[in-house]
Amino acid sequence: MRRTASDTAPAPVRRPKDRKARIALAGAELFCERGYHGVSVDEIAAAVGISGPAVYRHFPNKYAILVHATREVVGALLAATGRPAANSADGLLDELLRALAEVAVSRRRVAGLYQWEGRYLTPEHRQEFAASMATLVGRVAAPLRELRPELTAGQADLLVNAALSAFGSVTTYRAAATGTDTEHLLTRVAWTLLRTDAPAVPPRRRPAPEDTPATGPVRPASRRELLLIEAMRLFHRHGYHAVAVEDIGRAAGIQASSVYRYFPGKADLLAAAYYRATDRLTGATTAAIADASDPADALHRVVRAYVDFAFGQSDLVAVYLAENNNLPDRDRHELRGAQRLHVEEWVGLVRAVRPDLPAGDARVLVHAALNVVTDVGRLGRFDRTAGYDTWTARLALAVLHA
Repeated sequence: MRRTASDTAPAPVRRPKDRKARIALAGAELFCERGYHGVSVDEIAAAVGISGPAVYRHFPNKYAILVHATREVVGALLAATGRPAANSADGLLDELLRALAEVAVSRRRVAGLYQWEGRYLTPEHRQEFAASMATLVGRVAAPLRELRPELTAGQADLLVNAALSAFGSVTTYRAAATGTDTEHLLTRVAWTLLRTDAPAVPPRRRPAPEDTPATGPVRPASRRELLLIEAMRLFHRHGYHAVAVEDIGRAAGIQASSVYRYFPGKADLLAAAYYRATDRLTGATTAAIADASDPADALHRVVRAYVDFAFGQSDLVAVYLAENNNLPDRDRHELRGAQRLHVEEWVGLVRAVRPDLPAGDARVLVHAALNVVTDVGRLGRFDRTAGYDTWTARLALAVLHA
């Protein structure tokens, strides 16, 4: 038989129907792992196994991937909580918490978009994201207020946000945290948070401070210190990649060329801030343990020290938590090691107080407590008035005893 050209031609390659979703998922994972600005479209394409130009058949640019991925994360949370079956308020609340725990654990590699990478969204998309999160909070707050009618709407929302922060904590570390055991533990933590006392007057969601210098009338005598303070403020407000050395110099009242007398580059400024935060946190933790009378007292003092650190140096803490992907490789590995040691210090104290608690569970609780402090603190702009810092410390301790 004679073979025709159609017999010998290779079969056309069909694009998977879910290629757009695969691209968005790969982008979300890379954004969470290395930061939005640390990832290129070509790297996202390589993770999917396609060419860079093929990505543009589905997304016009990298930003569109971020928007789509963020919508996917929020959409999964809304879908999981959209059709409750329980009739009673406590049954409904338990169903919602279990659904949220399942999504958090199953999507832990991408759920971190909500916490830090979302700051790169435009105001329009941030507003869209905030509206979706408000819907989610409202779904959980409604049965909570049925169970606890003494709560105001603001108090209920604050407790729900604390519970969501506990769920989101599984995205902040690399140790294994999968399966139903972790879901059950996170659900228990969320119940613990929703049952805690709320502050008498929850802090309002005040607008972000204007872009004014971080220092007051009395400025640091050291120009190096001033540069560090202003750099942390700018990195916190705008993100590391949106800030130039010229911006830092201008904020400190010096020429950009003078900045290089103190720091070889912007990355060195960032690294110096990380080492400073690490040293101060280590010192505060060591002092807290040294003054304690027993493990329970030590745990209480360590939590309080961390809250004081977070509330007293919020710009530094925010940068410390958000920008580690932008550190030079050597500094990043060294500082991540120091962060792990800090967590393990807490884990050791928790297990000294609760000797029957497995180490893995203690680690989950510690990360949840740390995340709750920073997230709940940010909701109130780290305001110390009306004892908000003291209440946040009690919240963290409740998590560690869940």
